Amino acid sequence: MTVDGILNINKPAGVTSFSIVAMVKRLTGERRVGHAGTLDPIAIGVLPVCLGQGTRITEFLVDQTKTYRAQIELGVATDTYDGSGKITQRKDPSRIGLGRLEQALASFRGVISQTPPMYSAVKYHGKRLYQLARSGITVERRSRPAKIYHLELIEFQPPLVAIEVVCGKGTYIRSLAHDLGQVLGCGANLRGLVRSRCGLFDIVDAISPARLEDAVHCGYWQRFVYPIDIVLQHWTAMIVGDATAREIRDGRSLVGGRDDTGGYCRAYTQDGCFLGVLGFSQETGQWHPEKVFCGSQEGPCAGPW
Repeated sequence: MTVDGILNINKPAGVTSFSIVAMVKRLTGERRVGHAGTLDPIAIGVLPVCLGQGTRITEFLVDQTKTYRAQIELGVATDTYDGSGKITQRKDPSRIGLGRLEQALASFRGVISQTPPMYSAVKYHGKRLYQLARSGITVERRSRPAKIYHLELIEFQPPLVAIEVVCGKGTYIRSLAHDLGQVLGCGANLRGLVRSRCGLFDIVDAISPARLEDAVHCGYWQRFVYPIDIVLQHWTAMIVGDATAREIRDGRSLVGGRDDTGGYCRAYTQDGCFLGVLGFSQETGQWHPEKVFCGSQEGPCAGPW
């Protein structure tokens, strides 16, 4: 039987996000598995892994804020922007004091412009940048906006800097480390990274691959699966009757209504089955089914709370 939902995996260092997905497929036997937000191999921490119909809400999970703890080394810049790359700049950072560091960090709060590193999964003419980089090819990348909601200096023991960052989607902490080094004039690279939170998923509750493997062998791994709609709890819930539920299942827009939710809401049947995601059209003033999950009486069910 297919399992629909989300696993909160604590990814260890030294493995890719893709390898975690492959491991979950192998252990659980699920065919539709995907992660929500790539973590670099050197990084550890929260990696939400979606199963079955849970893969259909990945876009909404990726949109949510993420919290990181990063360790940055001043004085050394690399081509990968982290400790695994070739050194491209080396300069003595001993003249950089706490005040100058704080001033530099302040410039990265709010909406900033970032250029994706060459060693990233961004596509260029159909190929991943890291594939081009491994072939010795460097291409011009367009800068893009990134939002830093919170950036705090945790510790400064030269040449190492520890920071906590709360950011929006598409933010590269490696680029942040590199750019900090450029602002300070000494170069810098990311030495370590922990994602402590992704949306509502916290590292405190994350399970290790080893624990998941044990749970699979003992037959209780499904206990760690979160329901699909848990990542949509910040939206308003709409509970509908049988006739409206049929319209939603058929993909029909709901006549009338207004949007107080920011564009989306969750729809449930009266018996608590998660029916789907509705999007509001300002042009027509109607709610339209964007994603329908409870297409039959055996669809994924969950409560609105």
